[in-house]
Amino acid sequence: MPDGRICQVAALVYRRKKNRPEILLITSRGTGRWVLPKGWPQVGKTFAQSAQREAYEEAGVRGDVAPFSIGTYTYEKHDVCDGESGDFIVDVFPMHFSHQEKNWPERGERRLDWVGVDEAAQRVEEPGLKNLLASFDLGALADR
Repeated sequence: MPDGRICQVAALVYRRKKNRPEILLITSRGTGRWVLPKGWPQVGKTFAQSAQREAYEEAGVRGDVAPFSIGTYTYEKHDVCDGESGDFIVDVFPMHFSHQEKNWPERGERRLDWVGVDEAAQRVEEPGLKNLLASFDLGALADR
């Protein structure tokens, strides 16, 4: 990125339960913090397709991803062990959950939890992600 931040993509996986949205959160492998499935944009794929792939690899979930981002958030990571130090900006793509596979690449490495919008915003640490989750609106998605 021109401003020196490193770009990643994330999937905001959602479903309806009793006519209310639920969001899938997973734990990070290193710290156990609650996060969205996220990772690197992949060569030959759009950002949305890359986010969809991360949702499968990290949580085993499948679904329809929107071709548009609903926002971004930033975070800093200073971890010399895994070589991923720097300032990151994450583009977030909504993905409507259809099902979960029985097996996936990172099965057993993370915890997964479906929670309401308010609970999701409370669990994550990054302020920008908190705001994005707190303002998540299924109705607005339908209007796009």
